[in-house]
Amino acid sequence: MPLRDRLLAVTVAVCWGLNFLAIHLSLAQFPPFLLVALRFALIAVPTVLLVPRPAVAWRWILGYGIGFGVLQFVFLYLAMDTGMPTGLASLVLQSSAPFTVLLAGLLLRERVDARQAAGIALAVLGLGGIAVHRAGLGGGATLLPVLLTLCGGLGWAFGNLANRQARTSEPLRLTLWMSIVPPVPMLVLSLATEGPDRIAACFTGLGSRQGVLALAGLLYTVLVATLLGSGLWTALMARHPSSVVAPFSMLVPVVGIGASWLLLREPTPPAELLLGALVVAGVLLGSSRRTQSARTGNTSAVAIPATPSPRPVNPSPSDVVAETLTGAPAASDSTVSASARR
Repeated sequence: MPLRDRLLAVTVAVCWGLNFLAIHLSLAQFPPFLLVALRFALIAVPTVLLVPRPAVAWRWILGYGIGFGVLQFVFLYLAMDTGMPTGLASLVLQSSAPFTVLLAGLLLRERVDARQAAGIALAVLGLGGIAVHRAGLGGGATLLPVLLTLCGGLGWAFGNLANRQARTSEPLRLTLWMSIVPPVPMLVLSLATEGPDRIAACFTGLGSRQGVLALAGLLYTVLVATLLGSGLWTALMARHPSSVVAPFSMLVPVVGIGASWLLLREPTPPAELLLGALVVAGVLLGSSRRTQSARTGNTSAVAIPATPSPRPVNPSPSDVVAETLTGAPAASDSTVSASARR
């Protein structure tokens, strides 16, 4: 992965790490399922009216929307609403990274080399150490919220696979159109479980300090976390294998815990800082691939049978998509066309 794309992946991690604080503020005013519906409805309505649909099969749009938009956030918001601490939620949700790598290997037959496996193991070790340390400090998480957050991470992983399979040259459009999937099922779920009375009550007092902060959190979630963060993430997943991109999500809890310390005055012990550095090292190791064998002509160590080459040398992403759809010209075709020009 080139340096530019690594920096973009880190930018996404920062956007998503701060998003947990925004969710925390919004949940103080809105019930969780309604909040998910509002989050995506604010994007879905102008998208349907103004944005052309990307050249992607509906199954990948629906798969991305259900996995990333519905399953991830229905479990995450419910977990946070039932007592999952903000910092710990940002940590446990990053189970999506190993889930993504595992599912990509099983379903897409993406091969994970030794360097990537070691990097992921190192990052998971750091995340696990932070979780154990938090539990030892009495972080307040019970078993149910943790399990709900893990289910959210699994949903995110399924969304990653659909995102990867779309291989779009229009990542922003895919992100926007993915957002049309969650509002209706989440609104139905909200009406069925939270009830009209609770829904109506949450719209009173929006002018109060709590209401203004909740709206600000919702605005951040829509504009920064979803449009900017998910748009960049979609572009990265289209250009690189899932096993290369997914480990960067493990940086999210480092940002989330650091932001909680700065903005919410939550103390961050030195042990967690060291473990966070371990996560960073694991992500950097897992996101790089050995290229020496490719230079000598032996590419079996990094081959990914079910997907195109993750790093085309010359073509742009749109050229890669066009070549995937139409097929690369054969050598004989090139010779004939050259002769014709003569």
